Amino acid sequence: MESSSECSSISDFQDSTEGDDANTLPENLCMREYVVICDYVATDNTQLSLCSGDKVLLLNAVSQDWWWVNHNGTCGYVPASHLHDALNEQEDTEVNDPWQDEEYYGSYKTLKLHLEMLSDVPRTMTYQNVILKNSSSLCGKHILDLGCGTGIISFFCAKFAQPEAVYAVEASKIAEQTCRLVEQNGISSLVHVIRQQAEELDLPTKVDVLVSEWMGTCLLFEFMLESVLQARDRWLKEDGVMWPSTACIHLVPCSAYKEYSNKVLFWDNPYQLDFSLLKPPATKEFFAKPQPDYILQPEDCLSEPCTLFHLNLKTLQVAELERMNCDFTFLVHTNGLLHGFTAWFSVQFENLEEQGHLELNTGPFSPLTHWKHTLFMLDEPLQVQKRDKISGSVVFERNSVWRRHMSVTLSWVISRELKMQKVGCKVFPIWR
Repeated sequence: MESSSECSSISDFQDSTEGDDANTLPENLCMREYVVICDYVATDNTQLSLCSGDKVLLLNAVSQDWWWVNHNGTCGYVPASHLHDALNEQEDTEVNDPWQDEEYYGSYKTLKLHLEMLSDVPRTMTYQNVILKNSSSLCGKHILDLGCGTGIISFFCAKFAQPEAVYAVEASKIAEQTCRLVEQNGISSLVHVIRQQAEELDLPTKVDVLVSEWMGTCLLFEFMLESVLQARDRWLKEDGVMWPSTACIHLVPCSAYKEYSNKVLFWDNPYQLDFSLLKPPATKEFFAKPQPDYILQPEDCLSEPCTLFHLNLKTLQVAELERMNCDFTFLVHTNGLLHGFTAWFSVQFENLEEQGHLELNTGPFSPLTHWKHTLFMLDEPLQVQKRDKISGSVVFERNSVWRRHMSVTLSWVISRELKMQKVGCKVFPIWR
């Protein structure tokens, strides 16, 4: 899905349209249907208020930022950035493997990803600490380690606790190596490696604990979480424990000057030559999708972060993953350029032997993990001042065809002293 850029200031637009009548059709109409990608509330009587999913007819592209449209017989202005061409919504729905299982499990059959994950000390040590701190409560229990990979969590259970059995389930070919590792480490009597997909799993008994490291880019990408929830419903005892127990997605507005400079401003004067006409295509190529391996520095945060979503993994239902939306408000604490928004996640592990929980936080204020941070870049930076308010909404929507993919729609309004300054919206596919 293509993305749209942020709009010019409302005041600039209104100056250029003084005297327009919101109920008069302009000449030279160019009728074309567009879909509204995020809600918009009109700020005066020349504009239309629209909801996400509404369809409008474009009558006149008055400027790059503001279009004159017809919605159910009523005409008015709306920000161009809130609209997406309906003709470009086509997607191949006749696919043989919407889950892309061959590609997905194939990526885990070699050691590359497992080396990356095992080398992630904050990630791996968090799981080890969870087992260590709850070892007494795991004694004699049945544990399901779903998507076990090389089996590191199962090994921790066998080494630090005294479980009755650990079912190490892995669908990829790496399970063959995991079997050998279990034998080599002398824990075959405790750890039982099962090469099956979660949906086909057949265990001898229900389990007391379901532990998994299922998190992806922006927490949800790849949607292994669906398999975890299905396994929970089939195999976890009613009073059983989920690890992680809860999960959160966090967001913060940020500056990213180096990223913008290296990929867009670069074209202004390379080798004393004017390549500036390449800036628009560069913006589209590099910023249409998120930057999944971005490292956000704490000093580049323009406000305090917020928590968008808090998921209880004991009660969360698969259907709830299809579309999640949340409003946000940030108070800018320093003058600077808003280049975009950065997201990360945290997961919490319920303690069984004491109050509170253990947490793995992948954000910029915690030790860096292999997930890094996910940067959503605006097409152009916006100047913000201390005490500006950035309000808006975010929608996480799962791809209806390619089930491991999703899109993130960000809409925002920048206000200063109760006056709207900028408004915009952009859709980011991850990755289809």
